[in-house]
Amino acid sequence: MQDHVKHIVLASGNQGKLREFQAMLAVSESTKHWQIHTQAEFNVSDVEENGLSFVENAILKARHAAQITGLAALADDSGLAVDALQGKPGIYSARYAGESSNDAANNTKLLADLQAVPAEKRHARFHCCIALM
Repeated sequence: MQDHVKHIVLASGNQGKLREFQAMLAVSESTKHWQIHTQAEFNVSDVEENGLSFVENAILKARHAAQITGLAALADDSGLAVDALQGKPGIYSARYAGESSNDAANNTKLLADLQAVPAEKRHARFHCCIALM
């Protein structure tokens, strides 16, 4: 019996995410023959992440890539929710310090916002939602 490769598009241009998803799919018998392509390979632009939750944003990204490429699309949305900041940065984690901010700038802003919060009250959760369309 011949194995068939299944093609899937990752609704992201992030090479780190690509490597992570490739590694996860490689360990499962049911997904080891899946070949993941980045959305850039199909000239798919980023979609506006205007959802109200991590789930909504993951669905928006996957749906956009699937509609343009005609392939199954995998997307994720993730971020940090800090209790003392009423859940911020939340869905804005990647752009917490501004639209084109990087991880260092986002971390600096987060620590500045937490400056008055005692260390023992700095509780947070990491959220990650994955959508396959």
